[in-house]
Amino acid sequence: MVRALDLTALKSFVAVADAGGVTRAANLLNLTQSAVSMQMKRLEDSLGVALLDRTARTVSLTTAGELLLSYGRRMLEMNDEIVSRLTDTHFEGELVLGVPHDLVFPHIPAIMQRFNAEFPRMRVQLLSSYTRFLKEKYARRECDVILTTEETYGEDGETLTHLPLVWVGAPGGSAWKTRPLRLAFEKACIFRAPVQAALDKAGIGWEIAVESDSTRTIEVSVSADLAVTAMIAGMAATYLEEIPVKHHLPTLPTRQINLYVSRRDKSLPRDRMADLLRQAYTSAGQSLGRVA
Repeated sequence: MVRALDLTALKSFVAVADAGGVTRAANLLNLTQSAVSMQMKRLEDSLGVALLDRTARTVSLTTAGELLLSYGRRMLEMNDEIVSRLTDTHFEGELVLGVPHDLVFPHIPAIMQRFNAEFPRMRVQLLSSYTRFLKEKYARRECDVILTTEETYGEDGETLTHLPLVWVGAPGGSAWKTRPLRLAFEKACIFRAPVQAALDKAGIGWEIAVESDSTRTIEVSVSADLAVTAMIAGMAATYLEEIPVKHHLPTLPTRQINLYVSRRDKSLPRDRMADLLRQAYTSAGQSLGRVA
């Protein structure tokens, strides 16, 4: 028959290992020294192995104890997570996060995963669209937090970093060589005009080869080497790649990554989401050597 570990005794064991002794562990756990010692003995008896080496002047772990410590930490963390997710009702509800299509990767999935771990009963609705649309939703109080890509920032806006637009194409592709240069853009993309202006200034002819309301259509077309497009540096999907400047395409302008956070009432989850966004996108600017 499989034996079940006593989580209370396991918690005491981990405390003994961390504190370096039974007495210190007892103080941390608000238990008597004898109670902790009894739990250690019960745990050893149930497993049939010695967990603590009591021959030295200080308490140290046996080989079996070291192995149990590794498993024990994970078991206690999982126990705490389960209890938190099933019983924590302090923060409940929905948070609406708006992010432009080209800022979703690579940071937003990790941010949402972190937020969910901290606020398991909060539901995040991710709205991915154009900056213009997101600002309209925010103005109507239909979004709690939004990111934008803009030349400047409006009321309540906070600039996280400045990042350049870069040319993007298929890995190893040759669409950048075509003349007129074949471009792929969404109809409402705010990058179209500055890209076209940069090409005109450089004397490079261009044509809109792919136009769509769908970000996925644009990305698929570019990944198939049918055209090139422009995105914020460092935000291209893994199946696309930045086109090196040595390919003689014009340098594109820089855009601000801005954050807007609703202040209509106090909200710890909303503030925490804003903090996670600040950390991720400020770090993105630092890694590229461009900080607001």
